[in-house]
Amino acid sequence: MSKLSDHAIIITGASSGIGEATARLLAQEGAAVTLAARRAARLEALKGEIESAGGRALVVEADVTDRAACQRLVDQTLDAFGRLDVLINNAGVMPLSFVKNARVDEWEQMVSVNINGVLYCTAAALPHFVEQEGGHIVNVSSVAGRRVFMGGAVYCATKFAVTAFSEGLRMELGPKYGIRVTCIEPGAVATELSNSIADEEYQAKSKFDATPLESEDIAEAIRYALTAPPRATVHEVLVMPTNQRM
Repeated sequence: MSKLSDHAIIITGASSGIGEATARLLAQEGAAVTLAARRAARLEALKGEIESAGGRALVVEADVTDRAACQRLVDQTLDAFGRLDVLINNAGVMPLSFVKNARVDEWEQMVSVNINGVLYCTAAALPHFVEQEGGHIVNVSSVAGRRVFMGGAVYCATKFAVTAFSEGLRMELGPKYGIRVTCIEPGAVATELSNSIADEEYQAKSKFDATPLESEDIAEAIRYALTAPPRATVHEVLVMPTNQRM
């Protein structure tokens, strides 16, 4: 029997990419998964696939920039499955641009989704984890949470924030409440994330030669962290394409 067969897991950003791949994998491992994102039709399709394979899934249409929606996400998971064991903060956006082009609306969107979304979902789940003295929070950051690159100043700032928040959570929650915290830091991954890049100057000057990872590679890293023995916290996982230089 899988170590995850009795777990209820929330996954934000589950309508595509890393979130979708992670939901599929963890459902195969026997976990009950709550699929959260704004694109409900995609979530319903994924739910149908999971249930056809014998898994359990709940769809919750949610915008992680809405604090009340994040609370409803946790509440509906508890109502449906009677428990909550893991929160995977995966939702994120990446409209890269050069700072001088002052695409402020895009900056605000990144702060709202990449930072506030993590904070709001964590705040909603934490009282339950503290009360049961256990649980696992997985924050999907990025190699951009370690290294800054041209055109990524604001995006990197949001991911540095996620990485720092993850370390603070680990220090506060692990020793006192037995809550584990994992920060996943992917390098380049073949997802829809880059589709939001609208800065034409950045598009013209950017160049990436490495072979990107697949979403399933990151899903495997998340499974590894979740299935470690309770005495061990896999706190930080950096997964890079073999031929990515930075």
